[in-house]
Amino acid sequence: MKAKVLVTGGAGFLGSHVVDDLVEQFDVVVLDDLSGGFADNVNRRAQFVEGSILDHALVDRLFAEHKFKHVFHLAAYAAEGLSHFIKRFNYQNNLIGSINLINASVNHGVKCFVFTSSIAVYGAGQLPMSEDMIPQPEDSYGIAKFAVEQELKASHHLFGLDYVIFRPHNVYGERQNLGDPYRNVIGIFMNQIMQDKPLTVFGDGEQTRAFTHVRDISPVIAAAAENANACGHAFNVGADRAYSVNQLVAGVGQAMNLKPKVTHLEARKEVVHAYSTHDKVRKFFKCPSETSLQDGLNRMAVWARNAGARQGTPFTGIEIERGLPPSWKRLIG
Repeated sequence: MKAKVLVTGGAGFLGSHVVDDLVEQFDVVVLDDLSGGFADNVNRRAQFVEGSILDHALVDRLFAEHKFKHVFHLAAYAAEGLSHFIKRFNYQNNLIGSINLINASVNHGVKCFVFTSSIAVYGAGQLPMSEDMIPQPEDSYGIAKFAVEQELKASHHLFGLDYVIFRPHNVYGERQNLGDPYRNVIGIFMNQIMQDKPLTVFGDGEQTRAFTHVRDISPVIAAAAENANACGHAFNVGADRAYSVNQLVAGVGQAMNLKPKVTHLEARKEVVHAYSTHDKVRKFFKCPSETSLQDGLNRMAVWARNAGARQGTPFTGIEIERGLPPSWKRLIG
């Protein structure tokens, strides 16, 4: 009989790919509230439970019933820029929900807790970002992620809960939520193209990111819980080469077979340059060969055309409107 594992956010983008890798080895239970994912994303060999990690009674009930060996926690509201304006929502979903899972993991003897954090924990001015740097998050999303990392360290020290932390960045690919207007720039661009809209670029487009194809990192995350040497470590995971948003515009246009029009919006307050080193993760894991950005965009474009354009739903719970980018203000009316 296969050991059981829990995957939170397993109907979402990255989570569903991790589930695809895990079902070969484990009996997988997916917990997802479908706030950003889709039931159709869930591998048919996994058991799907619709529900929230904020429902601690449900979480405790699932742990008691299934006696999970490992937990893979990928559920999050990962709109980094928007997190400044939805602080309460951000901390409830990205911190308190995580605490519910950590509590249940300790109480039910989970062997290893695998957590997807973010390079947002590093903040600005630390380039390239490496695991030996002291995190200095600058936005509410990064602060919440780093708090969970610290809670995992404390829970290991006090209760013996083993953990592995991954800090992915700018992940894109098939099954991304094309309708989300606040996050995942590549999905936003492709969705705009399919709706005959200009691409919206904040500022001059010279900000840089290293864009990571989802299949380059999902197998690594799935392999973490059974890698005893990785326990207690944090790993950057993703692409090495950084590109400007302007270069990304050209690449997306090539993948979608047109030269897109661009509308430049007022620059946001955000980290301008963000990319990290990945030497550490390669010492602990067998990592797939890196997918080139253009190849990854081409693959995603084929999927996006088949999926079709999606109408995004504006976030209705904005808590602070002061300083909200005008384009986001227009979304909420």
